[in-house]
Amino acid sequence: MLDDDPNNSRVPLIDHLAELRRRLIFCFSGLIIAFFAFYFIADDIYNFLVLPLVQATEGQLDRRMIFTGLHEAFLTQVRVAFFSAFSVAFPIIAIQGWRFIAPGLYKNEKKIFIFFVTATPVLFILGASFVYYIVVPIAWEFFLGFEQSAGKGILPVQLEPKVDEYLSLIMRLILAFGICFELPILLILLTKIGITNSRGLKQKRKYAILVAFVIAAIVTPPDVISQVLLAIPIILLYEVSIICAGIMEKK
Repeated sequence: MLDDDPNNSRVPLIDHLAELRRRLIFCFSGLIIAFFAFYFIADDIYNFLVLPLVQATEGQLDRRMIFTGLHEAFLTQVRVAFFSAFSVAFPIIAIQGWRFIAPGLYKNEKKIFIFFVTATPVLFILGASFVYYIVVPIAWEFFLGFEQSAGKGILPVQLEPKVDEYLSLIMRLILAFGICFELPILLILLTKIGITNSRGLKQKRKYAILVAFVIAAIVTPPDVISQVLLAIPIILLYEVSIICAGIMEKK
């Protein structure tokens, strides 16, 4: 059993570096294996990401997506495979990071780190699910509303999205919402180590609301609906963080 005081058993720096190299090799190997595994099913993953657009244009048989560069479709598959591989390999990376850091932590610090490692992927999945199942369908319906049909003296305006542009947009939204949903973890950790407290968070509430809308305006498409759908969860998560900080202070 490890001693509660990490200073009682010192390890030479060279051993730390060797251990770090071993952990990095595990992480890199897991990422590479996952990449090649997902590359062979990249088409299925991409079709899953395109599904909200398919559902928004259901029944319109003339719909299509295009790519204008010879390498564009190939690079899209590579990006899809890497994005999926990193998402799946994150638990492996987190576990290796935990095993490297754990011997040098006190018992209470280990509890904090375990909480961080466990809650981070859960909140990220919640954020990604929120944007995929709620925000994206609403945003796509909004953008498709700017199309117009052909008529006398009217040229048709129809959406023909590029493969790489669509992928970039959907991945950016997933990452943005996933990261923003990590806000309670960040604020709870800052409260735990004494950098902030519930009273300070309450006093900065108006600034937090402003920052939430600024972040939403930067990372989401230029429409009010998707910006509001990101800003509101950030504000609610900030309020949840205040409540959690108050509970921690009482304990």
